[in-house]
Amino acid sequence: MGYGDALIYGLVEGVTEFLPISSTGHLIMVKEVLSSSSEIDEEAINAYLIVIQAGAILAVALLYRKQVFAMILGLLGLDPRGRRLAILVIIAFLPAAFLGPLFDAKIETFLFGILPIALALFFGAILMFFAEKRKKRFDSGLGIDAGKDLDDLKLFDALIVGIMQCVAMWPGTSRSMMTIVGGYFVGLKREQAAEFSFLLGLLTLSAAAGYKVLTKWEVMEVHLSLGPIVFGCITAGVSAALSVFWLVGYLSKRGLGIFVWYRIILSMILLVIYFTSST
Repeated sequence: MGYGDALIYGLVEGVTEFLPISSTGHLIMVKEVLSSSSEIDEEAINAYLIVIQAGAILAVALLYRKQVFAMILGLLGLDPRGRRLAILVIIAFLPAAFLGPLFDAKIETFLFGILPIALALFFGAILMFFAEKRKKRFDSGLGIDAGKDLDDLKLFDALIVGIMQCVAMWPGTSRSMMTIVGGYFVGLKREQAAEFSFLLGLLTLSAAAGYKVLTKWEVMEVHLSLGPIVFGCITAGVSAALSVFWLVGYLSKRGLGIFVWYRIILSMILLVIYFTSST
């Protein structure tokens, strides 16, 4: 893998990681195109598609550094509000922490393909459509983005968001989409649902990337060069920061509607590609 491929992977990862359109799904689609002109080991590149999330993790950690610092202080017993937020994030993380290692190999074997991604994009769009409709109905007549702040979130609410995040292990579903929709379902405001999704993503993506480094580093080291790996992560970080900054402002004003139509159109294109290429 050269620097050109790393640049493409980094841009796709960064732009899509925190948008509700599935970064893993997009990366797998890009891999299908780029791998046709290279002989990179598939196991190595699949691992890299997870490790490259490190750049996006760092970007969000910097953007939400106040909340991250408050959670660290809270875990040290120095910030009660930060401690409560940290506990909520950890509770939401636990379902994926338990199920992720159990299903990791099967997911990579059976779901890293065009058809599974297309189906996940489509059905995820349907879920997002009804979640947005429900949210607008809840807000109607108030003229504001009604709902809970993070201070009002309960432990059971966080667990519900965490359980919904597990569905996003299916590539094409989108971790951001499931956690933002989960935030809607437990009554969070749009901006607060996005913020909790980002903070939960820091822990979840860090764990996923760390797990891949531990289990697949030898394979990656043989087939991939360190320079392009690091360059892709840096590219992902810069593009993720811009993407998150845009999403928070857009989501608070217009909701998820545009992403519903993007996912449906993309899923239809992928289904056409899949069925025409298999005949």
